[in-house]
Order: sequence, then structure tokens, then C-alpha cells
Amino acid sequence: MSMGFVFAQQAEVILDEAARVYEKSNGISVQFTAGINSEKQGIIESIEGTILMKGDMFVLITPETHTWYDGSTQWTYISDAEEVYLSTPSGDDLKFTNPMTLLRSYPKDFNLAYKGESPTDTGKPAHNILLTSISSQSDVEKIELQIEKVSSLPAGITVYLKNGIRSLIRIRNMQTGVNPPDSLFTFNPKDYPEVIEIDLR
Repeated sequence: MSMGFVFAQQAEVILDEAARVYEKSNGISVQFTAGINSEKQGIIESIEGTILMKGDMFVLITPETHTWYDGSTQWTYISDAEEVYLSTPSGDDLKFTNPMTLLRSYPKDFNLAYKGESPTDTGKPAHNILLTSISSQSDVEKIELQIEKVSSLPAGITVYLKNGIRSLIRIRNMQTGVNPPDSLFTFNPKDYPEVIEIDLR
């Protein structure tokens, strides 16, 4: 039995436990810092935001956008433009927006490797896992996940796209057991009476 196989098994056990903890969490609220950069294209961007997740659903709030996803339809509100865009995001889009989807989709989309331990940004011990895409159709090249040893939940995610763009997400605070109602994950036009809806589906 090769060490690579053993490390892949170890990574699988860690991700499966993270998925189990997430499913039992009854909703998670996360404050995060995200950086997007590309040396080729000169893109450097840093934002802070909050994401509320429950199952496949999420609400993502940043200074410039507010995004709702109810498991099938996504609404993205751009505050400066007073417009909301309706779409049905792909699997890659969701991995980029809501990393918790990785905990379910990794078996069919990625090869796993366990890369040892390191402290999180807040000093907590964590496992490092590398997910390498096995799909030639995917825009994602690889993903580095940092999973806290005590909570079994992600503390950091770095997504590398094949076009050279890298997204780095660091979790600053996480609260479980939030128990949000499903209606919270759907755009409510009554709350935005002046907004123009643009359907991209």
C-alpha cells in the first residue's frame, strides 16, 4: 500500500467528517476575508464579507453585492447599479462562492492528498488537504483546504483556476446552529422595490 493512497484515505476521512459536521450544524454564519489575484492579468482585490449557509443554500453579503441562492436559482444584487441578476450557477461557480459544496462533491470531481498540519490564522491546529481537479471541463485546477482539527470545519480555502486567477478565503469567525428560515435564501423584490431584475437563465 503506497503512502499516497494512505494520505488520500486520511484526507477523505477528514472531509467526510467535515461534511457530517456541516450537515448537523443547522445553519452556519461565517465572517471572512477574501482575496482575488492574478499575476497574469494584474487583478488584485480584497474584500470582507459574511456568508450564511444551510445545506445547499446560502446568502453572501459583501460591500458591493448581496447574493441569494436557494439551491437552484441565484440572485445577485449590485447595489451601485440597482440591478439584480437571476442565474442558475454551475458546479464550478458554486465552489467559488460557497466552498461547503466541496464537502459533498469532492469524490467525483477531485483527487485528494493530505499535506500535513499547520496553524490557522487564529493559531488553531488544522489539517491541510489538496484537491486536484480530475475534470478537463472544470475551470478549477486545484483547491487547498485548511480544516480545523477541533471543529472539523474549514478555516481557509484557496481556489486556483486554470486561467491563473487565485481566490484566497480566510474565515475570521464562524457560528453554528443559526437555524435560518429557508425564505432567507430567496431574493424578496418587496425589499428592493426600485431594483431592475435581469434574467440570465
